[in-house]
Amino acid sequence: MRVIVVGAGVVGTVHAWHAVERGHEVVQIERETEARGASLRNFGQIWVSGRAGGEELETALRARELWEGIGARIPELGFRAIGSLTPVRGDLELAVAEAALNRPDAAARGYKLLTADEARAANPALRGAFQAALWCERDAAVEPRTAQLALKQALLRSGRYTFIGGREVREVVGENAVRDDHGDVHTGDAVVLCTGAWLGGLVKELVPDLPVRRVRLQMMQTEPLGEALTTSVADADSFRYYPAYASDALDALNAAQAQEPTAAAHKMQLLMVQRRDGGLTIGDTHEYEHPFAFDVVEEPYEHVARVAESFLGRPLPKIRHRWAGVYAQCTDTSRVVHRQQVRDGVWLVTGPGGRGMTCSPAIAETTANELGW
Repeated sequence: MRVIVVGAGVVGTVHAWHAVERGHEVVQIERETEARGASLRNFGQIWVSGRAGGEELETALRARELWEGIGARIPELGFRAIGSLTPVRGDLELAVAEAALNRPDAAARGYKLLTADEARAANPALRGAFQAALWCERDAAVEPRTAQLALKQALLRSGRYTFIGGREVREVVGENAVRDDHGDVHTGDAVVLCTGAWLGGLVKELVPDLPVRRVRLQMMQTEPLGEALTTSVADADSFRYYPAYASDALDALNAAQAQEPTAAAHKMQLLMVQRRDGGLTIGDTHEYEHPFAFDVVEEPYEHVARVAESFLGRPLPKIRHRWAGVYAQCTDTSRVVHRQQVRDGVWLVTGPGGRGMTCSPAIAETTANELGW
């Protein structure tokens, strides 16, 4: 079988990976010379802890298993089974963490409530003041700026993979074929459009009422910390954002303890992951209303820096990069992804939201199974 994959972000690349793994030939087409979108502009977290139960959690856990297997074969992916800690302060935040332990799927996530001393033993870089921390053993990380490149190099070594960069697919031609902006037609047995947040142009023509929206976020990265941050770190505002933490305790937290005004205005949480070079990726904000601002805003950076420093008990290293990114999210946020046959032999796979890096291997595996690859 010959598979045409449009889009070289993480979702498209793992679709190519599954096709090649199953013995098929793949042509992958990317409008940039290399992917430059949300697949690179993220934390690189394989984030199981906050996922909703049911299909979303099952997808995340399967993807976590797949990432570990791929990482063992491709060390350059930077897979690390580091887990995560969410430090809490005060009885209201502690109650949300305790409620999470009572979920029927708590064991599958690897939840455990640690004392402050136990959390510091797991992550000695956390020298700030906090009462306890929710540990999630199943969380992990990869290197987002290099993961697609590492996967691409492994695919090229297969001898059954061709990458075509700098080509924008403009048109679906008949069955199982697309035409790019150079006029070349690419024909296969199946075409999978994994266009990420690029929802205009061809995608809009194919699905005018696509139930997917775009979300903008801001993040930053520091110089090396100078010591190991041995786990990912989140703050209790992440309880408000991720569906796994919904509970009466969370309702009580929201009612009695408002977010700091900047965090509320920008729909913020702290997520923090250390890169292999020692720097920290820190964020993030969420903006849903179009048109998005064209500039980044300083107050959210100041807020997440203060929160991060309060857990680390020390000033952050110098900020090296600041950026904004845009990802695609199903308007029904309980859906893991939007997968739709849009023409004979042509499928669109988009809208995983902030789950793209986490869930993409399992999303692509499901596509491969459903299409009979």
